[in-house]
Amino acid sequence: MNILIIEDDQRIADFLQRGLRAEGMRVQVARNGRDGLDLARAAWKEQSAGGETTLVILDIMLGDITGLEVCQTLRAAQVELPILVLTALSTVEDRVAGLRLGADDYLCKPFDFEELLARIEALRRRGRGLKAAATTVLRVADLELDRTTMKVTRAGKVVALTVRELALLELLMSAPGRLFSRERILANVWGVNEDPLTNIVDVYIGRLRNKIDTGAVPLIHTQRGLGYRLEADPAAARPPAD
Repeated sequence: MNILIIEDDQRIADFLQRGLRAEGMRVQVARNGRDGLDLARAAWKEQSAGGETTLVILDIMLGDITGLEVCQTLRAAQVELPILVLTALSTVEDRVAGLRLGADDYLCKPFDFEELLARIEALRRRGRGLKAAATTVLRVADLELDRTTMKVTRAGKVVALTVRELALLELLMSAPGRLFSRERILANVWGVNEDPLTNIVDVYIGRLRNKIDTGAVPLIHTQRGLGYRLEADPAAARPPAD
């Protein structure tokens, strides 16, 4: 996924750029609204031609034109890139204005990076849902998850999972081989940044293993102290993703 950051605060832009690149995303940065508009239009043209999906992270208080003007201009030109507003303006009126002008989500500064990642994931899933369902079925080795029916099978046999177990499995299967920290899992599956039960992620990983990996080649793997990944072949060593 490509992320376009439109942010005139160099410190924040650099922080976002480093963090998102560490997550495996391609990142572009525009330091003002007009450059952001040009890059967004180019990204939409590329995406419409079958290229990489782009998500816009947009500040409101820019040096030349406001982020609200950027958002309004893009929507008027039928540029349908997902837009996540990231700003210090936190009143209800500010949030309503941003959403009414076409923003898809609104996050206030200061922000938690894990929450930002969770919101990006949510927007990406929403975008996939609006497309023809080419990715309705996730597959890793002989494990399958049908996102339409939320039916899970391993080697053709149905695996019964709870709603929370399904959400956890979907997250892991959405990026095979990618390392997910406990914090990232909490933010995506439980919508919290701190573990309310101290070891809830470990408990649910254990439940998934008992239902999916028992009597079969293990697909869920632990990187001690860092997190979990789901993949068919963990032999190749990888640097941690987050």
